[in-house]
Amino acid sequence: MTEDVPTSPRISAVVRGDATGELSIDGVRQQIEAADEIGVREEIIVRATDAAQQAGHAVRLMTEDVQGQWPLIVHPNGRIEEDGQYIQPPPAPSAPAVAAAPAAAPVLGEPAPVLGAPPTLSDFMNSRPAAPVGPAQKGWQAGIRRLTGGLVSPAPSDAELAHRNAIAAVQRSLSGPRTIVVLNPKGGAHKTTATLLIAATFGTYRGGYTLAWDNNETMGTLGVRAQAARHTNTAVDLLRDLDRFADARSARVGDLDNYVRMQGDAQFDALASDLDPAGAASIDADAFRKLHSTLSRFYRVLVIDTGNNMRASNWEAAVETADQLVIVSTIREDTAYGAASLLDGLRRKGHADKVADAVTILSSPAKTADEQLSRRLHGHFRQLTRTVLDVPHDPSLVAGGPLNVDALAPRTREAWLHATAAIAEGL
Repeated sequence: MTEDVPTSPRISAVVRGDATGELSIDGVRQQIEAADEIGVREEIIVRATDAAQQAGHAVRLMTEDVQGQWPLIVHPNGRIEEDGQYIQPPPAPSAPAVAAAPAAAPVLGEPAPVLGAPPTLSDFMNSRPAAPVGPAQKGWQAGIRRLTGGLVSPAPSDAELAHRNAIAAVQRSLSGPRTIVVLNPKGGAHKTTATLLIAATFGTYRGGYTLAWDNNETMGTLGVRAQAARHTNTAVDLLRDLDRFADARSARVGDLDNYVRMQGDAQFDALASDLDPAGAASIDADAFRKLHSTLSRFYRVLVIDTGNNMRASNWEAAVETADQLVIVSTIREDTAYGAASLLDGLRRKGHADKVADAVTILSSPAKTADEQLSRRLHGHFRQLTRTVLDVPHDPSLVAGGPLNVDALAPRTREAWLHATAAIAEGL
């Protein structure tokens, strides 16, 4: 840290998530746009260097982004130094911890109690220290490392470490195929959007073998929201031809390509429900179980979208099969009412354990959400489910067309990564 840097000019910079930023020099603001966030950061450093050259001495630059604030010193020759610790944003308040009961004190003169079984090879392997943390790949830390050719290589921020931990959670090893069921009996609760984004996150970070499945008993919309395929087959067609997959020795995952819809770089498949509004076919509990048994042989993760009828037999069969329930709601009274009534109903039907382990995802229906209602929903669902997470409003999802992961804002992708990591932790 350099101590004798003049306080003038006063320079600060903000980097936004939409590849724009703002540089302020003695109160004069300059808007910055670039192809991506890296370009915005580089342009800020270039302009700060120009300011240092005009001043004839090093200048202090306070940078800010969604991860926090970082004070820097920029020299006229372009050299950059840290001017203090990275300042993380304050954490969200959490519920008070419940104090554990004190352990009973041993009686003098008696042998020490046996605390457990002797350690095993697995215990020894798990005692290995964590792998060294690599250099920063995101935010100002990564930008400074690149701009200085690695001469200044700050450690990753807490936000970047949380990002890496979320990816590790999504990539965790599973002991068999796992089924995630997305629920809310109210239409417009973003069930289908959530199903696709959860599947896309698993597919992206696990490299495939993920299925998004529309388990609507008649006509759902997942087939409309998914990328199109060369065919229009649905779960009804797969059910009709299920005998083709009866022999596990000869059935191949490639044979499913005529029924599911590959989703490109997102690396997951989608299975649509019947798309014929005049069709008479429907999926009941028996049909669901047959499909689930077959599809579980080919996919590691099945993310199931559900209809709005809690009394439908295939809806109940999906809940019974679920390894993880995901309750979704927009921050609105009507969809929240649907989610709250759903949990009451599930508990009455004997699924209290699954409710307690469920993940609740609340999405903002607009750029700004009702903060008072949001607090109410967090307070209610936090008492009933394992965790409650927020995902932001994203304009690219408003039109309701096919999902394009690349069109999502970075903060949207990050929020769904953390939501999917919480889901994976329950698998």
